[in-house]
Amino acid sequence: MNKIIFFAHLRDRVGEESVTKDAGGKTIAELKQLLSEEYALKLDSVMAALNEEFASDDEVIKDGDTVAFIPPVSGG
Repeated sequence: MNKIIFFAHLRDRVGEESVTKDAGGKTIAELKQLLSEEYALKLDSVMAALNEEFASDDEVIKDGDTVAFIPPVSGG
């Protein structure tokens, strides 16, 4: 199983700070697609971190990994 953490407006949309999913063997892109469908999220411009290190969409998630999704930040 994998812990999936959401930041900022993604947390509000999901309704929880984190969820647990079986994402082992999936790529970050595949997990984004799954979460987009399940929670109606727009994740194409969102950064992903795998075990606290930024990760590309083609990285493969292993069982027990923690994945975080971080939306772009803007401000002045």
